[in-house]
Amino acid sequence: MQIGIPKETGQHEKRVALVPESVKKLISNNIKVLIESKAGTDSNFSDTDYEKAGAQISESSVKVYSESDLIVKIDKPTSNEVSLIKDGAILLALLQPTTNIELIKQLKDTGVTSFSLDAIPRIARAQRMDVLSSQSSIAGYKAAIIAADNLSVHFPMMMTAAGTMPPARGLVVGAGVAGLQAIATGRRLGALMSAYDVRPAVKEQVESLGATFIDESTAERDNTETSGGYARAQSEEEQNQTQALLESAVKNSNFVITTAQIPGKPAPTLITKAMVEAMKPGSVIVDLAAESGGNCELTLFDQIVIHSEVKILGPANLPSTMPQHASQMYSRNVASFIDLIVDKDDTDPLTLDLEDSIINESLITHKKEVVHPVTLEAINNA
Repeated sequence: MQIGIPKETGQHEKRVALVPESVKKLISNNIKVLIESKAGTDSNFSDTDYEKAGAQISESSVKVYSESDLIVKIDKPTSNEVSLIKDGAILLALLQPTTNIELIKQLKDTGVTSFSLDAIPRIARAQRMDVLSSQSSIAGYKAAIIAADNLSVHFPMMMTAAGTMPPARGLVVGAGVAGLQAIATGRRLGALMSAYDVRPAVKEQVESLGATFIDESTAERDNTETSGGYARAQSEEEQNQTQALLESAVKNSNFVITTAQIPGKPAPTLITKAMVEAMKPGSVIVDLAAESGGNCELTLFDQIVIHSEVKILGPANLPSTMPQHASQMYSRNVASFIDLIVDKDDTDPLTLDLEDSIINESLITHKKEVVHPVTLEAINNA
């Protein structure tokens, strides 16, 4: 069996799906690896590194796609790339299937068996394969660094001959993996951190990092998260309650990092234009939900907006701004998933156990059918 690693072609993408460390382990299990030349260059992994690990290097992306039994990517493939994948091959990537319907239809029609790594269930057995968590942790870390770099005041308290400067106050909205890492990084840099999340269950995690949890005692809510551990979509009334609760916290913060996203749906608007206008001049908002519409009403994806002397950043693909570590983490996640779906001792190593919950819930297309119920529903409703 041969695994193919094409060079990523996305505008903001500098990561590579498998690093030499993982390639070496795969090859030790009698798996061949073919990688497109310079696929790892932006992540500081050279062709020589891959050759030393035992991989074959190809100058042709066409060869990587057309001669591999299993294609591993980060970003979803283009229509042209899908057309190059041979019938019956397996594709692993972040497909975001409910919002990329035409891509899923093409994968189905071309006979590609596709897995969307963002659909891996958040269960204990799948933690080592959880690419969303590994990449979100990098995004949260980098968001705090960006806030510190753009803020007009120090993060830590500074005691100098010129007087004592108080610490910056930071607010994180959404205490998932990215939010918790942003809290931890902000605290390490010396800021006073607080956090809000619609899920009361995360309060203990927030406080364990030394941050203050903004309590929502005035609004009792049930079933605040999905079975996958994500916050569910709020009703209009709940969203209004959230905005009212955040109004004072945002006003009193020097910087705000927002991370609230709902898989397959636009990000909820939690910070209004009026709330931005009430912030101190020189304050900063880093909106990690920018790609899906933003948590701040004024956010523009991959742009910096200055409104009322408040800087609002909507960064693109933060994990890719730290491509070496991001690639290493993604690669380890993917290698663990490959271990699950490939039986190196079987005569047909790509025989899939469809009874396995991890395989079943992340499998999108198989045998020229869309087999993922949520994706199928999205296609039927389009």
